[in-house]
Amino acid sequence: MGFCRGDIVEVASKEDGFLGSYYEAIVMCQPLKKDYIVQYKTLLKDDNSGPLTEFVSLPELRPVPPEIPVSEFSLYDQVDAFDNDGWWVGKISGKIGATYFVYFETSEVECGYAISDLRVHQYWIDGKWICSEEIVNICD
Repeated sequence: MGFCRGDIVEVASKEDGFLGSYYEAIVMCQPLKKDYIVQYKTLLKDDNSGPLTEFVSLPELRPVPPEIPVSEFSLYDQVDAFDNDGWWVGKISGKIGATYFVYFETSEVECGYAISDLRVHQYWIDGKWICSEEIVNICD
């Protein structure tokens, strides 16, 4: 699957300390067959002069996942938590009141979030979105 100028995408970070995170961006152009120039919606240049723009390869890109409305999460549900300008993959590790605690395996950190900062984690496989729950059921 390719992307066109103006498409809103998510970029999977491959940098140390950022593995398991996705950042929303707009496709600016495709100068090479499998490379794109994107402009991030939430990340800024080092000098804060404007949105960060960079080259990314096709395997690092995916469409923005569809919203899945949820009224609550259960223990060990795989979720994305919005933090530090991006979506980070983790698992629900607990809940106190309205605060959900999410454990991030890549950093071995647990943080608390409101449900409004969480979404169901979905995988982009062969051009289709698959919920993390469906992956578990396939593997069982």
